[in-house]
Amino acid sequence: MSAVVYLAGPRYRGPDLKELVARTALGDQEAFSRLYDAVAGPMLGLVRRVLRDPAQSEEVAQEVMFELWRTAARYEPERGEVMAWVLTMAHRRAVDRVRTAQAAADREQKVAARSHAPAFDEVAEQVEGRLEREQVRRCLESLTRLQRESVTLAYYRGYTYPEVAEVLGTPLGTVKTRMRDGLIRLRDCLGVGS
Repeated sequence: MSAVVYLAGPRYRGPDLKELVARTALGDQEAFSRLYDAVAGPMLGLVRRVLRDPAQSEEVAQEVMFELWRTAARYEPERGEVMAWVLTMAHRRAVDRVRTAQAAADREQKVAARSHAPAFDEVAEQVEGRLEREQVRRCLESLTRLQRESVTLAYYRGYTYPEVAEVLGTPLGTVKTRMRDGLIRLRDCLGVGS
C-alpha cells in the first residue's frame, strides 16, 4: 500500500494525470496514449506482485487499461489521485483473477474427489466379498489337515490332482478321496446347494 501512496503522492513528476483522464473521457486517443505511458509500468508491477505469472499479468493489465478507457468519465478527482484509482482497479482485477483461478482449481479437485469415491454398490460388493472370504477361511479350518492341504494345493495354487499327489507323496486315489471328502465338507459348511 505504501507504493500506492508514494506513486500517487506529490513526488510524482509527469503529465497531469487528472487532465489526461478528463481528455480520455472525451475520447482523446493521444491523451489516453500518454495516460497509458504514465500508469502502465506501476500498474503492471502491482499486478505481477499479485499474480506472479507474467502472461496473466499482462492480460490483466490490458483489461485494466481497457476499463480505464471505458470508465474515464467516472473518475472523480475529489475522491483521490488518478494513480491510486488506476492501481486500485488493477489490484481488484488481479485479486479477482486469483480468486477465479482458485475457485476453478477447487471445483476440479472436488470433481476429482467425487469420481474417485467408490459407489455404494462397489462398497457393498467389497464388504460382501470380504465376508465370503472369511466364511471360506473358517470352513477350510474345519477340514482335516490332509483335506485342507489337498484342497489348498488344487484350488489356491492351481496344481492338478497328479501334481498334488506328487507334492504330498500320496497315491493319486487317496488324493482324489481327500479332495472329494473335503469339497463335500466345504459345500456343507458354506451352505451351497441347501
